[in-house]
Amino acid sequence: MEIWINPACSKCRGAIDLLDAEGADYTVRRYLEDVPTPDEIRAVLERLGLEPWDITRTQEADAKELGVKSWPRDDGSRERWITALVEHPKLIQRPIITADDGTAVVARTDDAVREALSR
Repeated sequence: MEIWINPACSKCRGAIDLLDAEGADYTVRRYLEDVPTPDEIRAVLERLGLEPWDITRTQEADAKELGVKSWPRDDGSRERWITALVEHPKLIQRPIITADDGTAVVARTDDAVREALSR
């Protein structure tokens, strides 16, 4: 199991605390320092069953500067969104847990963290 975190994020710290309390075996990835590649973004999206716009933090300053809210959300625009996530990793929703069974969850709640632990 791997968890993508921003250590400054309270939801990320809460997810780590819960994983520790449950005795989970996991690896931490500080995705702002160890930025995912486009292929890694595509893979995690597949595992999540989501599209790049579904995991984009549209309220971030970078998102507003890029104008992502006005970008089309269709197959033809998918790579543009993925490129934005790679070039501006602050836009990636967090934390993301990749579970041992090949799935993933955006673990913003304790229930989502527990869901990942149950897989």
